[in-house]
Amino acid sequence: MKKFLTISFLIIIYCLFTIHSVSAQCSICTKTASQLGEGPAKALNGGIIYLMMTPFAIMGFIGYRWWKSQKEVE
Repeated sequence: MKKFLTISFLIIIYCLFTIHSVSAQCSICTKTASQLGEGPAKALNGGIIYLMMTPFAIMGFIGYRWWKSQKEVE
């Protein structure tokens, strides 16, 4: 269990530090962002990353709860 928590913690820390260097814009969003300027483009990119991470966080929470309940049954 400690190994799992340690690996999970390291992955989360890694994701937090690399989130600013990720470009998550599609071609339409890139064109729109280039017309807006650099500040709004970074905000748009941050919003895209935020919306992408939300389903993964929900799935991770559900998976963890399922794993924990299955572990108690055994």
